[in-house]
Amino acid sequence: MGPGIITANVDNDAGGITTYSIAGARTGYSLLWTLIPITISLIVIQEMTARMAVVTGKGLADLIRERFGIRVTFYVIVLLLLANLGNIFAEFSGIRASTEILGISPYITVPLAALFVWWLVVKGRYKSVEKVFLTACLFYFSYIVSGILARPRWDEVASHLLSPSLSLNRDSLIITIGLIGTTIAPWMQFYQQAATAEKGVKIKNYSYSQIDTVIGGILVCVVASFIIITCGATLYPKGIHISSAEEAALALKPLAGEYCSILFAVGLLNASLFAASILPLSTAYSTCEAFGWESGVNKKFSSAPTFYILYTSLIIVGAAGSLIPSMPLIQVMYLSQVVNGILLPVILYYMLSLINNREIMGEYVNSGAFNLIVWITIISTVILTILTIVAPYI
Repeated sequence: MGPGIITANVDNDAGGITTYSIAGARTGYSLLWTLIPITISLIVIQEMTARMAVVTGKGLADLIRERFGIRVTFYVIVLLLLANLGNIFAEFSGIRASTEILGISPYITVPLAALFVWWLVVKGRYKSVEKVFLTACLFYFSYIVSGILARPRWDEVASHLLSPSLSLNRDSLIITIGLIGTTIAPWMQFYQQAATAEKGVKIKNYSYSQIDTVIGGILVCVVASFIIITCGATLYPKGIHISSAEEAALALKPLAGEYCSILFAVGLLNASLFAASILPLSTAYSTCEAFGWESGVNKKFSSAPTFYILYTSLIIVGAAGSLIPSMPLIQVMYLSQVVNGILLPVILYYMLSLINNREIMGEYVNSGAFNLIVWITIISTVILTILTIVAPYI
């Protein structure tokens, strides 16, 4: 166990927290219900990645290259790299914003954070790095406490959670795509499969990987729901429209108290620092796998130079970009989540092709129910994207 819980919790990163905060502030509790089907889809999709890793011992990019060729792989990786770069900017901007709220200069904290995440992975081994990541997962409970401190009307929360409704206005549709894109992000499939493969999980122990994936999927959506509840209970009734997670943390102070605001900021710092380690790592994994280069935390620099150079470069670019005063970080953070939602159907299509191939998976191919859930996810995401484009003309 480990990759499933870590992958899912990192999904509640700075961009994710921003998306959930905006959803709560702009739509109240009305989109809470979407987290139920999203949770089901997330668990099914991540279970597929773990299963492919255990059966084949290979990462997702590796399998796509072997089965569909270098040209398809190149375009997929370029899109993934662009989306992930936006996410990496988001993580370091989250570190900057949260430390500013806590009264610390970002010109000190961001370089220190970049150095820490680089040192953690470059100098660590997989087992030690995984323990640090699992410990970081515990800090997400700060958002559950924030949600309780916000004193929501729990009957209203339950009503919206169990009563699906979706407005066709463009803002609501974009937020919905953002919720899907940030909760089931394309980088997750690549990272969990690569991490599970590197961990070396055997078929006989696969049931533990399944438990790991289910726990991770449930936890990430519980935390997401409490972020929406926090902002829905405090900012939405006052008509306070925010554009970032740090604005949410600051706005909570007069409405829900200083402790709620501080917990929200601390949660943002932990999430950003956590994801600033994982996102560059995931990108380095997938890029190296795609082109047949050696990769892995357990390998030395001499054995996998491209992997470590790429990881280091992404950290430097992300940290430096977040400190540029004119960088439109809020737009980058939010749009990166929408790009994730648009890219997701492409990744899922290739995953379905791979996991239903008996030459690759043998008896461990998908069940009909799993295929149905993934196809519903693909079709829903495509429809929502089209509706976003045509919504102004409806």
